[in-house]
Amino acid sequence: MKFVTYDAGEGPVVGAIVVSGILDLGAEAARQGTEAPTSMQSLIEGGRTSLDQVQQLVDGYDPANCRNRDSVHLLAPLPRPVRFRDCCLFLEHLEKSFGLISQKLDPEYRQQVVYYNGDNVHVFGDNDVINWPSNSHEMDYELEWAIVIGKGGADIPRERARDHIFGYTILNDWSARDVQIPFMRCGLGPAAGKDFANSFGPCIVTPDEFDNPYNLEMTARVNGKLWSQGNTASMHWSFEDAIAKLSVDRPLVPGEILGSGTVLDGCGFELGRRLRDGDRVELSVEGIGTLTNLVRMYSAQNDDAHHES
Repeated sequence: MKFVTYDAGEGPVVGAIVVSGILDLGAEAARQGTEAPTSMQSLIEGGRTSLDQVQQLVDGYDPANCRNRDSVHLLAPLPRPVRFRDCCLFLEHLEKSFGLISQKLDPEYRQQVVYYNGDNVHVFGDNDVINWPSNSHEMDYELEWAIVIGKGGADIPRERARDHIFGYTILNDWSARDVQIPFMRCGLGPAAGKDFANSFGPCIVTPDEFDNPYNLEMTARVNGKLWSQGNTASMHWSFEDAIAKLSVDRPLVPGEILGSGTVLDGCGFELGRRLRDGDRVELSVEGIGTLTNLVRMYSAQNDDAHHES
């Protein structure tokens, strides 16, 4: 199944993508005389029971309870994830990126799953505008995907790790390069270069929709032109590896997100290119869809505010 969180003018609603459009699960539950999760987080926490309940709604839905995608605003599927960690699972990207700033990839990246704690507050969805920080002029996207944890737990064996994945989504880990790189030279990670925006979406796709999630085409287009192209097959570490390693002695919790890191050449920094004010960035992952955002420079935001006043 494919799940979304959308707003049609009355606040967040959980929906499922069906042939007729986006099914309002709450409205359909009322018609069928049953209940439905009121948020994506509650759907995730409900586990197998909630998924079976939703499947029943989808199997017998009335098209009258569906909305056209163009008539709603797709929020991030999890508008406020309980936790977000971006992992370094694509090592080729790191090798090239570190090389561009005259550093070598530390061997530790091949020994364990390295991650940083990401911003789970400034979260954006499909077609949202990303307003760039005033102290940065080097705008960049990062072509990633991510998993949402379903069943929590600690000390999860790798062979059972996939059972803990609720679904997959696309991630754009926006990066203010001129802010990020000085912080990284201090040895403390990307820090403020990331603390302003993460985009997720357009939906969360459950694992049963994929024959093999590690053979999916990934692309990034800027203003319709192809900039980046890769495949999930090039990951050094799998999400199952990340789940097993990050759950040692500490629990993962339902609704937290683990990002993949960036695929090789999946950002402007690796390509020697920069985004400009007004650029439209589209990230696509096969089987999930396309996540689109518009970037606006701080000066342009101020100009807009001045003209409106």
